[in-house]
Amino acid sequence: MKLADRWERVAVLAILAAGLAANTYAQSNPRPVHPNVIYGSDDRLDIWQVKNARVLALADSTVALFQGSDVTSDAQDSSKSSLGVENYGERMGLCKNEPFYEQPMGAFCSGSLVAPDIIMTAGHCVRSESACAGTKFVFGFAVKAKGEYPTGVPTGEVYSCAKLIGREEIGTGADWALVRLDRKVTGHKPLELNRSGVLKKGTPMFVIGHPAGLPTKVAGGATVRDETPNGFFVANLDTYGGNSGSAVFNGVTGQVEGILVRGETDYVYRGSCRVSNQCTNESCRGEDVTKISSVFPNLPEPAAKRALQTPGETAITLLGQAGVDRDAFGLAGAAALLDQIKVVEQ
Repeated sequence: MKLADRWERVAVLAILAAGLAANTYAQSNPRPVHPNVIYGSDDRLDIWQVKNARVLALADSTVALFQGSDVTSDAQDSSKSSLGVENYGERMGLCKNEPFYEQPMGAFCSGSLVAPDIIMTAGHCVRSESACAGTKFVFGFAVKAKGEYPTGVPTGEVYSCAKLIGREEIGTGADWALVRLDRKVTGHKPLELNRSGVLKKGTPMFVIGHPAGLPTKVAGGATVRDETPNGFFVANLDTYGGNSGSAVFNGVTGQVEGILVRGETDYVYRGSCRVSNQCTNESCRGEDVTKISSVFPNLPEPAAKRALQTPGETAITLLGQAGVDRDAFGLAGAAALLDQIKVVEQ
């Protein structure tokens, strides 16, 4: 059987199984990743505002990049580390009604865990081995309860750079970096990457990262505006400086589609203070996202194997892209689909 024929039949099986998955969905009431659960007044939400367990799990696998000099171990309690942060509104000269005015800012970029000891971020965030050595990768810099702003994290959530595995930085193309940490990460799971290569205009997207260096924000309500550029795609994500390196997720499958790398001007003046630059969904230049396909060939083999989808996983991904939540299958449903695929392959 030709490879193309095989995958076409796998796709057909996936589509035929959609009805079964939809019924299972209605019965089991799974937790979808679709971004309509994370819409907000400007589409940015703090962790305490997010109620979707799957989105929270994804956010738990993202990191804030801090300058090493801004992360210090507590002199009286080494299990705690303090973060060098400033008041966001004051530091940026914002108008008092700007969202998150009173929150702390300190991260200079964002990143995500893609293997037990590998962080993925933007290439312009880590431009050399020395820059990598001077960076701390911090999990858990987030507002987890209303009004409780973080100024530190447990020391175990702070990691250092062991090696800059690789990077690329093309001003009008791909922009990525892979960093091996000083030890394997505990308490956080590597994210799932999309290997199907299927990405279309209008695909729903959401981003998790640290806009303007703030604590973790989840921003949905976005879609792909242009998937055609070489090495990146354009989406209407609500992102800022500091979001660079953030993982951008498919709003249907929950898989990582790319890395936020550049975009529109963040702020404009309103009198003597600044406010967020607001654009309609189809206006302004949009935000550029490095395609995950640009990064995947550079991942070390174990991580690459983990991200590579089996036929069954690809079928389930196709279901997700058709609007059916992958969790609706459950193990039994996935096993049944795999059995059908094996029959086709024979």
